[in-house]
Amino acid sequence: MSLQIRPAAVADLPLILEFIRALAAYEKLLDEVEATEDRLRATLFGPRPAAECVLAFESGTPAGFAIYFSNYSTFLAKPGLYLEDLFVAPAFRGRGIGKALLLHLARLANARGCGRMEWAVLDWNQPAIEFYEALGARRMRAWQVCRLTGAALEQYA
Repeated sequence: MSLQIRPAAVADLPLILEFIRALAAYEKLLDEVEATEDRLRATLFGPRPAAECVLAFESGTPAGFAIYFSNYSTFLAKPGLYLEDLFVAPAFRGRGIGKALLLHLARLANARGCGRMEWAVLDWNQPAIEFYEALGARRMRAWQVCRLTGAALEQYA
């Protein structure tokens, strides 16, 4: 296996969107995807990128991706790395690609002086939970995600 992980480029937008849709389908959330290539171009490659993306290729074939962004810990007074999406195409699972992507980001977080790396996992996704815990990740059971979206967010515009 020849695995390559590299930062995404503008030319990769169709692939990134394909991976986002595949991840959403796996998570049973495809109907929530509003992403388009234009939106991704603006938010990943515009003048002030909101996130970054790396792509994994096995022997030159697209195999997976990760999207992440910086956050901040006031308690640590250090930046953090938040993993928004991690996905490996079904045909490539079980080959260590997900682990390679996660470890790539852990090294990046260390290089950037981050105090922690975080992400969320759906409570029903037992294979992912077991994978993360095997790598040493700790679930933060006392914390609950809160979110304002759509009309609830727009009312404060």
